[in-house]
Amino acid sequence: MTVRHLDRPGPIRAVLFDFHSTLVDQGDPRAWLDLAWAHAGRSGTAAEGLGQQRFDDLARWLNHVWEHVTEVDPRNERDLSPTRHRQVYDALMERVPGGTEDLEQALYEVMLEVWMPYDDAVPTLRALKARGLRTALVSNVGADIRPVLERAGLGGLFDAIILSYEVGSVKPAAAIFEKALAALDVAPANALMVGDNWTDDSGAARLGVRTLLLPRTSGVTHGLELVLRLVGP
Repeated sequence: MTVRHLDRPGPIRAVLFDFHSTLVDQGDPRAWLDLAWAHAGRSGTAAEGLGQQRFDDLARWLNHVWEHVTEVDPRNERDLSPTRHRQVYDALMERVPGGTEDLEQALYEVMLEVWMPYDDAVPTLRALKARGLRTALVSNVGADIRPVLERAGLGGLFDAIILSYEVGSVKPAAAIFEKALAALDVAPANALMVGDNWTDDSGAARLGVRTLLLPRTSGVTHGLELVLRLVGP
């Protein structure tokens, strides 16, 4: 299929979804810390071991950990390979208040275990499938997130899964969106992109894909019912 750019918008026949902070929340940083604490083989709770103030400071930092990443990885190279992803994570964690090497390693090893789907993620994807629309996951990620998809009940709901480290292209570059559109056999004018990051996900808009941005929320739902309103019955 040849992707056509900047066509006049037509009926939406396919929806592209970002993953992190769009379909899944990265979870409670305190739960992440406690899980990593146990994974590292430490006794008690993280708050007891670190002290309440250090625990709170670390949890606050972890809650926005990937928002700090442009300082050490401005070109999103972490999303092109698992090795680079780990290297960038290690560089980030050197800035962590009160962290230790074994805890930082444990945090990385259990990171994906605390990612949880928003309550409206599965219903929205099922509703799109019922309406005959095709869907693709388009994610900047340097690790295999398929286990998260399966655990979250999302695994069988996509017609295509496009991960940056597998296709060698990182949003907002056009290539990663073009691969998703080609996989779904849909023109930009008949697609909708749903994401949370205006810098990354706006790359779809430059191709003529209508783009819905839903910034990260802390609640159990993410406003994904707006997708169904946009695509129509």
